[in-house]
Formats: sequence, C-alpha cells, structure tokens
Amino acid sequence: MPLSAVASAASTSLTSANPRRSSPASRVPVSLRRSLPCRLLSSSSSSRSPLVPVSAMASSSPTAAGETSSRKKLIIFDAEEDLAESLAKRTAELSARFAAERGAFTVVLSGGSLVKALRKLAEPPYLEAVDWSKWHVFWVDERVVPKDHADSNYKLASDGFLSKVPIPAGQVYAINDSLSAEGAAEDYEARLRQLVKNGMIAMSPVTGFPKFDLMLMGMGPDGHVASLFPGHPVVNENQKWVTFVKDSPKPPPERITFTFPVINSSAYIALVVTGAGKAGAVHKALSEGQNTSDLLPVEMVSLQDGELTWFTDKPAVSMLSSI
Repeated sequence: MPLSAVASAASTSLTSANPRRSSPASRVPVSLRRSLPCRLLSSSSSSRSPLVPVSAMASSSPTAAGETSSRKKLIIFDAEEDLAESLAKRTAELSARFAAERGAFTVVLSGGSLVKALRKLAEPPYLEAVDWSKWHVFWVDERVVPKDHADSNYKLASDGFLSKVPIPAGQVYAINDSLSAEGAAEDYEARLRQLVKNGMIAMSPVTGFPKFDLMLMGMGPDGHVASLFPGHPVVNENQKWVTFVKDSPKPPPERITFTFPVINSSAYIALVVTGAGKAGAVHKALSEGQNTSDLLPVEMVSLQDGELTWFTDKPAVSMLSSI
C-alpha cells in the first residue's frame, strides 16, 4: 500500500500501532485513550529503510528470543494542538507502564520547542492521572550556564513544565552548573552510574549502556539532536555516557550532552520535529536512497532495541515525495 493511501485525517490511536506489545492503555483512565487526527506510518526495520504503513506491522512476526527489535514510526499531524495531545497521551501511557513494571519512569528532556509540546501533560486529565511520584527527569543535553539563565534548558523545562507538575524535587537531575563543561559532564555521568547501580536507571543488556524509558527530543534545522552537531567530533564518541562541547556552533558554546550510545539504548524516543525550516533535514533523514556517507546527527539516532517515533507536521515533511 503506498504511503499516500494512509489518510491524513485518519483517527488512529498510538496504542494500536504496535500489536506485538500489550498496550499500557489499560492502566490509564479511559479519558486519556483518545484517537487523534493524524497520519501514522510505521516500520520494524533499520534506520535507513523507508517507513511503511502501520497496517504492514500487524502481519509482522514477533521478534525471536535474543534478537533486538528496533521500530520506527512517523506521525504527521494536521495541527500542533493534536501533536501536543498525542504526545501527552503516549507519555502518560508509558509512564503508567514503566511505573507498574519498574516502580520508576526515567524521562529525558531536551530544550527548544520540545518543552512547549509537553504542555498538555500539565493539564487535565493527565495532571491528575499520571503518577508523578514515579518520574525521574534528566536532560539529554544542557548549556553550561546558571540554572536561572535564559539559555538554560533546566530553566526552560522548569518554567514551561516541571513547575506545573508534582514531580519530587529530588527526582529532577539538573547538571552542576558551578563546574566547567568537562567537570559538569563527568559529574553528570558519575550520577547516572550511581543511579544505574541503585537500579533506578535500567541497563541495556544489548548495548551495555543505560536504557532510559523515554527520551523526549527535538531536532534543529541543521539536523542536530541533543548537542551533537553535524561534523563535530563528539558525534563519534562511543565510550562515554556524557561528554562536553566547548565550541558549539550555536550559542552558548559550552554544553554537556548524552552520547549516541546512550541515546540509542533508549526504550522509547519521541522526536518532535515541526516547521518548514526543518523539512530539508527531515527529507535527508527519511528519504530512500540518500547518501549515507555524510550522516546528519538525526540520522544517527537508531535504537538498538526500542521504538523511535517522529511527531511531525505537514510543513516538516513537505519535501518527502512519498508522503
């Protein structure tokens, strides 16, 4: 079935998109389980393969024991309001699932427009339904500035989301902004290692790196994710969990960032990419037959054993000829 055969106004719920896994929606109040106007495409194959209609996934055989399972979806929303609602719904479902399974829900945030997209979580019915006491919040990257600085991702998240939900303060893990970029990265990694040792953060048996339950990320117009920029040496870091940047091409120059081995060990990633300014990077990342010798950072997001979902709008996918 061609991609164009999936109607953009179809009412498709996210919980029906993966029939191979029991839906966590049963642990979420009925009021949270809503269908939203969107176009949903899905794949169970490698990061460079084309996305296919979600209906193709239903006939896929379950992953054999011992094999890794990397799934990828593209959801195109007609309106930003629908995207925000769907993102809140999916996050609430995963929160319920992991809180029940592990007694904790590890969530990684980024900066930019991502925080605005989370606003529905701080509103009814999610505000009352989510068990916020189980949340543990981290940052995929952070600018090495004071926490009250306008450039701080912590401040952005705090002002737009965290101050509006009752997550225990001790379960929000900001960087130590009194240290240098290198020192802040080393300190953050040390704290993550302790939380893995304590069992708060899961460890991936596939990669040997920490496995966060959900990473909520955005993408820049140049295709960067976290503080991993095109052509920068840190994109090739494959040993450290957290590294640092002193010469970011985008101000402020000093940052800390998770590395790709950590990002790609996640159980789930929600990649929120909207606007015509990002259409070029989306085209390169999702089109067939593109050059793989010079990958954008977003193209290097390839989960080893998890599910990557692109939350997009029509302007962002406007250069994809097959949509």
